[in-house]
Amino acid sequence: MTHPAIILVNPQMGENIGAVARAMMNFGLRDLRIVAPRDGWPNPAADAMAAHGLPIIESAKLYATTREAVADLHYVYASTARDRRIHKPQLSPREASQDGVSRARAGQNIGILYGPERSGLENEDIALAHAILTIPTDEKYSSLNIAQSAVVIAYEWWVAGLTGDGSSDSQEANHGAKKDSLPATGEQVDLFFGHLEAALDRTNFFKLDEKKPHMWRNLRSTFLRAELSEQEVHTLRGMLSALEKGDKRPK
Repeated sequence: MTHPAIILVNPQMGENIGAVARAMMNFGLRDLRIVAPRDGWPNPAADAMAAHGLPIIESAKLYATTREAVADLHYVYASTARDRRIHKPQLSPREASQDGVSRARAGQNIGILYGPERSGLENEDIALAHAILTIPTDEKYSSLNIAQSAVVIAYEWWVAGLTGDGSSDSQEANHGAKKDSLPATGEQVDLFFGHLEAALDRTNFFKLDEKKPHMWRNLRSTFLRAELSEQEVHTLRGMLSALEKGDKRPK
């Protein structure tokens, strides 16, 4: 079974990156991905804080954008505060871990996104995720840093893996075998979205520029909820290409 990639988007402090690596090591996670860290990379402060998690720091992958960091993943959770305006499944760490373990056992590559310490994930980053992961806390003291959040989620993943939660035959079938191929990767879906957006722009679908960002986020969420397979993405892009070529039937 694969374990989730932990993806830190624009992290600000090396100490927090090191603390995340230490938590990952405690619970058997190894794939750390870092997107455009504020203080550059490598970072001595991360090395010092990582302690026995130093091998994770040394093998961490660096990316320029979140889009690149999730390109090979089939399903992504965004760790952020619950927001009823976001039209995505919203799960607790336990629910997300049970769901993620069953997906991993079905052959999917999983990722968990974390935003910068001060501001959290931007809408553009959340749009790349399939589901929202929120840690319930006391409303008066709800702030968690990324290392604390990583500990909670890594622990829940560890427990779900040990107990077999989320590994029933029906769930694995639902996350893998129900389609004719694996879910499309982030890169494959992103290429489809680029194709679709260009086609809609050419037909003036969005009409008003100021309305496009909200409409486009909703369209993306609709297709992400469908968990398109590789074959389905291929078919949809073929349909778009056919529509772009126009009516070629004999008169």
